[in-house]
Amino acid sequence: MAAPVLPLDPETLSLSTAAAREAAARCAEDYQSRSPYPYGGYDDFLPAEILDRVVEELETLPEPEDSFDRPQERLKTSYIPERLPEYTRRLFYVLNSRPVLAFVEELTGIKGLIPDPYFAGGGVHVVSNGGHLDIHADFNHHAKLNLERRVNLLIYLNRDWKEEYGGSFEIWNDDMTAKVDSFVPVFNRACLFSTSSSSWHGNPEPVNHPEGKPRMSIALYYYTATWDATRKSHTTLFRPRPGTVDRPDRQVARREALENVLPPFIYRRVIGRLMKLGF
Repeated sequence: MAAPVLPLDPETLSLSTAAAREAAARCAEDYQSRSPYPYGGYDDFLPAEILDRVVEELETLPEPEDSFDRPQERLKTSYIPERLPEYTRRLFYVLNSRPVLAFVEELTGIKGLIPDPYFAGGGVHVVSNGGHLDIHADFNHHAKLNLERRVNLLIYLNRDWKEEYGGSFEIWNDDMTAKVDSFVPVFNRACLFSTSSSSWHGNPEPVNHPEGKPRMSIALYYYTATWDATRKSHTTLFRPRPGTVDRPDRQVARREALENVLPPFIYRRVIGRLMKLGF
């Protein structure tokens, strides 16, 4: 069995900051040189015993906090860490800790990373059979903390997953003319990437497991205190792949059109009402 990239102790989930930086340094040059934006895929990311325990705990899940079932994100649910079993919950807190921040900073070259104690949009993600997440760029502003989103960490929990089961994580170029890379979401594979308003990615091919098993992953996001008044925040931006059945996100287009013509206080009231109605 290969040595883990991030060698947490399976019992205590501890790791020294020095060891974390050393582990990241081996991969940093390759990560930072990738295009169209920095990214990396890493097998055997954690000691396998850690994710074995997580998968066992997640055999029974609570009611999800969020469910998505529209053309751009189909049959997707998410679960925040505080409502998950104890060991899985501790792993999330460790992935927000100083040693892991040191690993991500060393890998990406982005200093001053800040974890999200609220896990906004993060947690455990589950995509059921037939579900998918179209190519998109993520929301760029954590409004509650006034922080800029900078890095995503995804860790996959799917044993014996094959490419033909769908759900592969895809990286696309800036003008959406070509898929640059793809990663099958196999057990203990991690994908990290630097986020921006043009870091196009997703898992657009529907999950199609022969036994009906869902695609499961751990998701965490890291931020910096670099947001200022010159920046424009946006929600998730979806873009259809050329020559596919992917559909444009009319919901976001409607909101942008309203924002351009309405005074701010009226826009906020209108959007609040539309959100309650599901538009």
